[in-house]
Amino acid sequence: SGFNSIGHMDTMLRGRHHIGHCKEGEEFIQNVFHVLFLLFSGKEKCNLSIFWLHYEISKVVHCLQAKKKKKLKAQGRKSKKLAKNLLKAPDNRNHLSLWKLYAYLEWLLGNINDARKVFDTALCAAGGTGGLKNPQLCSLSLLYAQLEVELLESIEGAVTSRAVHILTKLAESGPYVPYSGQVLSVSVLKARKTYEHALQDCLSKTPVSDQDRVSDANQLVNLVGCYALFQYLTVGIEAAVLIYAQTSEKLDPQKCENTGGNFGTQNFPTALEAVTLLHTNLLRFHMKISVYPLNPLREALTEALKRYPSNQSLWRSYIHIQRKSHSASKARRFFDGVTRSTNSLEPWLFAIQAEQMRKKLTENVQRADVGEIHYTIPETGLTNRIVALFEHAVQSENGTHCPLLWRLYLNFMV
Repeated sequence: SGFNSIGHMDTMLRGRHHIGHCKEGEEFIQNVFHVLFLLFSGKEKCNLSIFWLHYEISKVVHCLQAKKKKKLKAQGRKSKKLAKNLLKAPDNRNHLSLWKLYAYLEWLLGNINDARKVFDTALCAAGGTGGLKNPQLCSLSLLYAQLEVELLESIEGAVTSRAVHILTKLAESGPYVPYSGQVLSVSVLKARKTYEHALQDCLSKTPVSDQDRVSDANQLVNLVGCYALFQYLTVGIEAAVLIYAQTSEKLDPQKCENTGGNFGTQNFPTALEAVTLLHTNLLRFHMKISVYPLNPLREALTEALKRYPSNQSLWRSYIHIQRKSHSASKARRFFDGVTRSTNSLEPWLFAIQAEQMRKKLTENVQRADVGEIHYTIPETGLTNRIVALFEHAVQSENGTHCPLLWRLYLNFMV
């Protein structure tokens, strides 16, 4: 009875309740992890630990989204216990990716000071191990700095913030010293030069094997993320956007051919998508804390989605900004164009979601201040449009075989 609802039904609403992981399914997953854990060793065991912790974090995020405080507390205790046990294993003690996930878990649970201690401990332990050349250290510092930046209320005075301290120390490649409340301007200037040279070196590097290619792509993405965030905090949004633009130009295969570049997407196939995601997320954050036009973000998202039509994070951002617009026609034309040019299902699912959100908004406005009296003039236009989208989606090759799409369709018709 537990298996039908593992993972896939958790977004459906049943009455007022979100359907989450049910008990038997959850026990099954835990048993799988426990059994596999005894069979692996070395690097595989490390990777399994990372997946296990990711899964625990996904449950914490689910509780946060559903705003279930009691459940969050209980889930938090279980997840932290597991994280600590995983870190006690001799192979995992120096594994920065696990430390990073544990710190992130503490942060999600609202234990900001505990999370900072975990981050600082990991950075101190890894101090002097390659700085910007160490992919795991870069990734850890980037997440730590991003979380710190999210706490800022404005960009004013961010030059002396904890985030700048973290990114400056990373560029120095020396032993890490926890934040004491100030950042020297000389250190900031030196760090900027170091980032600049590191990015040039990384972009001009030609990977030898496929494995090098993957790790170099990750390294490039983390480096660009750190450098852009550093520029954002010390100079401003334009400086950060410039780095993303320059990197995208170097990685874009069409532009590479024009400029005679020999790297780009052949060397870093997944890097451009990840860099684009960092770029759009930073623009979204900047718009949240200060006044900034919507157009740069809209343009970046539409360009990115034409290239990566199955990227869910980009679609979520796109829907989020379209909700603020009163004209639906532009978004509808865009969805229509993307669904014609790709076989992936995501554009259909998000087009349907966008219309359903619009329908809900319209109904809320028409029902305002009248209580639960259903309005006399129903909004049939949107209903017909949603049904038409479902019909087209289930007729597409991938849509026919997608249980989620059929369930959503049935749910809507009910």
